[in-house]
Amino acid sequence: MAHEVETMAYAYDSKSKDSAYQHPWHKFDTGLKSVPVNADMSPADMLKKAGLDWTLERASSFIEVDGEQIPTGKDVLYRSTDNKIMTHVSEGWHEVQNSVFADFFSEFCAEGSMEMNTMGSLREGKRVFALARVKDAEFSLFRGKDVVEPYFLFSNPHEYGQCLDLRFVCTRVVCMNTFVAAMNENSKLGVRLNHRSAFEPDLVKEMLEISKSHMSSYKEAAEFLSKKKFSVENLKEYYQTVFPSSAKDEEKLSRPGKLANAALETQPGAEFGEGTWWSAYNSVTYTVDHLIGRTSDNRMNNAWFGGGRKKKIEALDLALEYADA
Repeated sequence: MAHEVETMAYAYDSKSKDSAYQHPWHKFDTGLKSVPVNADMSPADMLKKAGLDWTLERASSFIEVDGEQIPTGKDVLYRSTDNKIMTHVSEGWHEVQNSVFADFFSEFCAEGSMEMNTMGSLREGKRVFALARVKDAEFSLFRGKDVVEPYFLFSNPHEYGQCLDLRFVCTRVVCMNTFVAAMNENSKLGVRLNHRSAFEPDLVKEMLEISKSHMSSYKEAAEFLSKKKFSVENLKEYYQTVFPSSAKDEEKLSRPGKLANAALETQPGAEFGEGTWWSAYNSVTYTVDHLIGRTSDNRMNNAWFGGGRKKKIEALDLALEYADA
C-alpha cells in the first residue's frame, strides 16, 4: 500500500513530558520525510520545514486529436516544484495556496492563543493540512487524571470536488485518541468551504469564534458519559451498531468490534471510568486511531478525513443515546 503521508513537520521535544510534543501520529513508517521542529516555530517557517512551500500553478488543458490540440474547457492545477498534476478544474474554481493557512495561523500564534503542532502533505500533495494546539482550553475528568486537549485542524485539498475543512478536534492525552469535536456533520464546531468563491480569512475567523464557543458541548458530553454505566447487553449492541458484522451470524461481533471490546480493558487510560460509556466510546476511538488500518499514516488519514472520522462521530452520538436511556 502506498504511503498516505508524503511530507510532515511536527513540534517535538524529546525531553518534554507535555503531550503536545509526543503525539503518535508522528511515528510513521521509515522512509517518510518527517521533520521534528521547535514548538515555537512560526507557521511560515514550519511550512518550509514540512516541504509545503510550493505553489499551485494553473494552465489550460488540451487533448490532441489527429495532431491538433483542442481545448478541454478545463484548467490543470500542478505543483510548482515538480510539475505534478493535482487536479483538473473549471474556470470558476478558486485554488487556495498552502501559504494561506500559514498566514491564517500566524495571527493566532502571535497573540498566543494557539501553537503550531503539525503540518503535512497527504496523497502526494492532494491534501495538505495544519494542526495547532489551542492553548489554555483543555479540560479533565476524574479529578484531573484524564485530560482532553483541543486542537484546530485546517485541511486544504488540492482536488476537484473536495472542500476546505476547518474544525476543532480533541485529543485524550492518556492514549492520544482523537475526537472530531462534533455531535454530527452539521454541527457548529467546524467550517467547510467550497472553491466556488475566494477564501476570506476574516469571515472564517468570525465563524470559528462561534464554533469555539460550542466546544463546551463536547465537554458536557464527555462529563455525562463519564458518569453513566453500561450494561453487558447494551455494550454488545453498541459495538454491533458501530462496527456492523458482515457474517451470517449477526450476533457475533465483527473483527473491529472484537478489537474495541478487547481495548475496553487494555487501552491506555482503561482505569479511568471503568464500566462507563466514556470508556466504551474511547475503546472505539482507540480502535479507529490505533488498531484499524495497515499503516499508521493510513490510520491517521482515515481517522481525520476518511471513514474513521465519521465512525467516531456516530460512536459518540450512539454512546450518548445509550447513556441517556
